[in-house]
Amino acid sequence: MTEQQFKPELVAPAGTLEKLIWAARYGADAVYFGAEFGSLRAYAGNFSLDDAQKGIDFLHKNGKRALITLNIYPFSDEYDKLVEIAGKLSEMGADALIVADIGLIFELKKAGIKTPIHISTQANTTSSQSVLAYQQLGAARVNLARELSFEQIKKIREDTLKSGMQLEVFVHGAVCFSYSGRCAISDYLTGRKANRGECTHPCRWGYSLVEESRPGQYFPVFEDERGQYLFNDKDLALFEYIEPLKNIGVNAFKIEGRMKSVHYIASVVSLYRQLIDGKKISSEDCLKLLSRVKNRGYSTGFMKGEITPEDYSREKSDTSSEAVFVGDIVSVGDEETEIGCICHTRNKIFAGEKLEVMTPNCEISEIAMPSPLKLIDGTEVQFANNPQKIKLEQKLPPYSILRRIV
Repeated sequence: MTEQQFKPELVAPAGTLEKLIWAARYGADAVYFGAEFGSLRAYAGNFSLDDAQKGIDFLHKNGKRALITLNIYPFSDEYDKLVEIAGKLSEMGADALIVADIGLIFELKKAGIKTPIHISTQANTTSSQSVLAYQQLGAARVNLARELSFEQIKKIREDTLKSGMQLEVFVHGAVCFSYSGRCAISDYLTGRKANRGECTHPCRWGYSLVEESRPGQYFPVFEDERGQYLFNDKDLALFEYIEPLKNIGVNAFKIEGRMKSVHYIASVVSLYRQLIDGKKISSEDCLKLLSRVKNRGYSTGFMKGEITPEDYSREKSDTSSEAVFVGDIVSVGDEETEIGCICHTRNKIFAGEKLEVMTPNCEISEIAMPSPLKLIDGTEVQFANNPQKIKLEQKLPPYSILRRIV
């Protein structure tokens, strides 16, 4: 196997067509997204079949792959609908269907759908025996459960390497308190089914304790004056494990976040693109770059072998970041004019302020905004807000991001 063949695939999320394009521009090899039915992110926006075709065509035109999620656990009367959707996506040229339910695997085979099947992390695959069993059922790739340590993944890779089965690992993003995301808390507390893509994230809420012999007496578990968030996992960030996981032969690295912003997708994909390509970035610098996007703090989860108190954010449930996404470059101006490029304002931008710039080729720099700001209609202002567009004299590549460091 050559080095080029062995380079792992970077798989990025997209909840909308816009996010799909951003993921591709910032270096994803493949993008996964859901149709309007059958995906485990019911509130991600998701793709109509028309948008799915546009997304698949865009990715293929740019040498990327399209992976479609059909990973809910369906009820008996829903298989026909799922198989119909899968058939249409297959005809569109989808490169893989991501599935969790074993019944759906059989139904797809019965229907003669030839698109490769990837096994979702929802299937809780924790052993080489299960990996090889899925291969016997016709699967081409398995996304391993997030409860595995590096040593356990290494052993699974050793046991399955000769089979040719592909292994995929989630390396970044929000994680669920429940086993591989199979959560029943949301069902009980809100009536919204987590395993159907409707999770309300009750693991992020604050809780008190009730002792069974004293009903109605609530005992707060204090971390601060607001209480404690017992189940609130920190976000997963395995940048330190990219090289070791490459070395043992993991085929694909996956990023969570179909409901996240284009700023999140661009920033996270950019970092892991560089790491997969072999660039040496210190842990401190990785954390600095990741601090630019909203997060609950970062953890390596089970990868190190066990979960410790440091893997939970018990003192707060919200997310925070050290930057505000304020604008992006939508187009480059005509070279015969004085316009260098045009900035779409996403958040308030002030005349004369200094902003950090991130480009799709992973470069970070600083830019001073003109004073006054010049809008595309010729108006001069001291600040601009969404949806105004600003003329800039500097030449910045399309899809560059402007953000304020706070």
